[in-house]
Amino acid sequence: MAFYQSSDRLEQLGKQILQNTWQKFPSLRTDQLALTWIVYDEPVIVNTGGALSPEAFWQHPVRGFSYRGDERIYPASVIKLFYLVAIHEWLEGNMVQDSAELQRAIHDMIVESSNDATSYIVDTLSGTSSGPELPPEPFKTWSYQRNIVNRFYQNLGWEELAPTNINQKPWGDGPYGRERQFLGANYENRNMLTTKAIARLFHAVMGGVAVSSERCQAMVNLLSRSINPQSLAAIDEDENQVTGFLGEALPEGSQLWSKAGWTSRVRHDAAYIEVPNKSPYLLIVFTEGEEHAKNRDILPTISQEILRAIA
Repeated sequence: MAFYQSSDRLEQLGKQILQNTWQKFPSLRTDQLALTWIVYDEPVIVNTGGALSPEAFWQHPVRGFSYRGDERIYPASVIKLFYLVAIHEWLEGNMVQDSAELQRAIHDMIVESSNDATSYIVDTLSGTSSGPELPPEPFKTWSYQRNIVNRFYQNLGWEELAPTNINQKPWGDGPYGRERQFLGANYENRNMLTTKAIARLFHAVMGGVAVSSERCQAMVNLLSRSINPQSLAAIDEDENQVTGFLGEALPEGSQLWSKAGWTSRVRHDAAYIEVPNKSPYLLIVFTEGEEHAKNRDILPTISQEILRAIA
């Protein structure tokens, strides 16, 4: 059962948003876009510091709309949201020891979207490390250990997580050695997410029910983005997760929590948004294709369409 309820009104608005998007970007194929949109009506149950118990939180209905929300898509750096929750779960359960260096890596993984920091986090989570190719039996053991994050998420029992694969490090130039070996000859073992899976995890984090309310607040703090133009101008383009993404379209006074991801072939964003005098909402948008990965207007345009619909 989905964690949100379908709504005739959101269905109508969502379909109109999609039609407007394809009209403005005619080269964007219908199979190159995926979207999940959750609207929080009063009383808002997220970003409350974990005011509700997990039982009460998951019983509270929210409205949502999704287009291709079950499609498995390479998530780029959005996968780091899943590693963020996992490392806090490990810390909460004393499965790893906290340290200043670990906290630095967690910060850089989310705030700066550092691949190097994420590599350290994945090694910490799994007890594995990169290196030369391995012979069959050691590789089998190494692979089982690396899949520990997959097992954690599958054990949650969320139907949205069933199609996902969460076991690879993100790379700049690409994987080598056992990391390339682990991807498979045709990259069949690469990370894969759906917009619905991301929406549910983000929903849990903002609701304060992923791991614990205290750890969720720590995650929320890292996911917070400034939309102030002066602040954005000071951020290196490779670390800017607002300009060219969903946050670019937000009016002054809005608040944004997000994790973006982009490569030469995809451009994605996952964001929880609060706009003055409007219902808060969660928006996950994935786009695929080399042409669209370079297009810095598609995601802001969809964000503008959502804002009009919210109004």
